[in-house]
Amino acid sequence: MSHALSLQTLELTKRFGNFVALDKASLTVQPGTVHALLGENGAGKSTLVKCLAGYHQADEGAILLDNRELDLSTPALARDAGIGMVYQHFTAVPGMTVAENLLLARGHLPARIDWPSVRREFGDFMATMPFQLPLDARADELAAGERQKLEILKQLFLKPRLLILDEPSSVLTPDEADEVLGLLADRAHQGHTSIILITHKFREVLGFADDVTVLRHGAVKLQAAVHPAIEEDLAHAMMGEARKAGAQRQPAVKGGATVLKVQGLSVLNDRGRLALDDLSFEVRAGEIVGIAGVAGNGQRELMQCLTGARHDFTGRVEVAGETFTGSRSQYQRLKVRSLPEEPLRNACVGSMSVSENLSLRLFDQAPLARQGWLMPGASAVMARQLIDGFRVKTRSAQSAIRELSGGNVQRAVLARELHQPANLLLVHNPVFGLDFAATAEIHSRIAAMRDQGCAVVWISEDLDELLLMADRLVVMSEGHLVFETMADQVERKTVGRFMAGGTS
Repeated sequence: MSHALSLQTLELTKRFGNFVALDKASLTVQPGTVHALLGENGAGKSTLVKCLAGYHQADEGAILLDNRELDLSTPALARDAGIGMVYQHFTAVPGMTVAENLLLARGHLPARIDWPSVRREFGDFMATMPFQLPLDARADELAAGERQKLEILKQLFLKPRLLILDEPSSVLTPDEADEVLGLLADRAHQGHTSIILITHKFREVLGFADDVTVLRHGAVKLQAAVHPAIEEDLAHAMMGEARKAGAQRQPAVKGGATVLKVQGLSVLNDRGRLALDDLSFEVRAGEIVGIAGVAGNGQRELMQCLTGARHDFTGRVEVAGETFTGSRSQYQRLKVRSLPEEPLRNACVGSMSVSENLSLRLFDQAPLARQGWLMPGASAVMARQLIDGFRVKTRSAQSAIRELSGGNVQRAVLARELHQPANLLLVHNPVFGLDFAATAEIHSRIAAMRDQGCAVVWISEDLDELLLMADRLVVMSEGHLVFETMADQVERKTVGRFMAGGTS
């Protein structure tokens, strides 16, 4: 007997004040299938799945599981009905270990926990998974990709009958994502679960989904079985027009001056383990150097060293021949710009307004300041220009930046960093969580800076993105640079092999 649930939503409608987030959305998920859910940011995808997971209650319509209408008005009711969800934003308790978070996900904990027995159970469970995490590592010690894996493991451990995945591969390598999605698709087709997969990657839809639904402005615009020629239909349904090819990029500048030079960089991670081991490389003006690797292989520590967020390293970081420590004055004088991973946490002051965060680089310079006095009017004008120019969705320039969605925080930080000329741009997963149109826009802006002579270091776990955007590609594994090539001269599977720890 199949364990997988069937799902129907019948004219599901959800309003937030006068805003209609979900507009009579009806879809059907067949039991034991993978059903992809597509749509740009704000299309209603998250609202829909949060209604299914019990975090929102629809104003109109019904939800049927196995042809029975059920009350899913709370997360507990949804969980008891067999629905699990992996959210785009991490939900693990930061101060708890991997084992404690797995146990907490189960709920209904006994007064006394038999830890030897629990650890044996977790060990057996981990042995069946396509990736491993140390059970004793705290969640806040894990890299972003590792935390995403923990979120997936928490739900797989519960054996849900309907599993909702919100951008599960955003911080996984393509090979890793293929393995994870392949495992989940196999589980679905074996009748263990049904899957709703929210993704922006057409490759994942074509490779793993059986059916697909496209939302636009809260309404269902397309629902169809997946077939090889469906990509243009999906783009048209998402954006209202056929997908346009990206702009042609100029060839990389040959023989540009060295802008960034890293020599013998070594550093321990927050767990006291060697994260970078004698790392050396250079980046020249007018080129994008893409750094690929499985999350947790030193990328986060490398970006911290490059941006000045970490100083406890040996070796040397030079920008334009000068030792770079990441001081504010150096950022301005050397024209260094950066977008670190998780920008709300690492590049913003969450309690400050959008306008104030947009002014952080220039607040004490003309025209935002005059003779030591801040000029609020000038800051407001600049903020409005950047908000409009980068299409940051916010109720007001005075709203706290932590109130914005993740994608709009990303846009705001990019607006602050990219609106001035730059000699060096340091980016880490710059389009994480953004939709197709926003991703194309950000890619175009960064490519334009490179074409103007900016040197770009681009760290990403999305190999497809790096192969598309980088001029030169290097692969990190266990804190070393293990492979280097021109991006247009290498096959995807070759890079994937080095990312997985291969040596040839």
